[in-house]
Amino acid sequence: MKIDGQCHCGRIRYVATVDPENVTVCHCTDCQAISGSAYRTNLRVPESDFQMTGEVKTYTKVAASGYLRALVFCPECGTQMYGVRVGPGPRLISLRTGTANQRAQLPPKRQIWCSSAMPWVNGLESVPKSPEQD
Repeated sequence: MKIDGQCHCGRIRYVATVDPENVTVCHCTDCQAISGSAYRTNLRVPESDFQMTGEVKTYTKVAASGYLRALVFCPECGTQMYGVRVGPGPRLISLRTGTANQRAQLPPKRQIWCSSAMPWVNGLESVPKSPEQD
């Protein structure tokens, strides 16, 4: 599936060829803190199938696995674009699904780090809803 996307301000843009089966919800505490949310939705893409334009900023962290992860974001609006393992070996881009224009067509296929998931994340059906901000 071909997708395209951009950061919030439009400075960073990308195109990619993706497998929609590779969409994952991550409940790890790093994803919670860095995204400012209860979880983050990612789409794994081989680096060879991903092209991006625009100048980005990178923050490098140590993942729970012990590997270094480069987190790439727009220096203007702060939109998180993707994460990628630092070092040798095949590189898989962990694209932030919310940046894709086709995000509605990319539902999650699995969840990881469920041991740190917020206990209320699966109980939102009864919470009152509004089509827009009140």
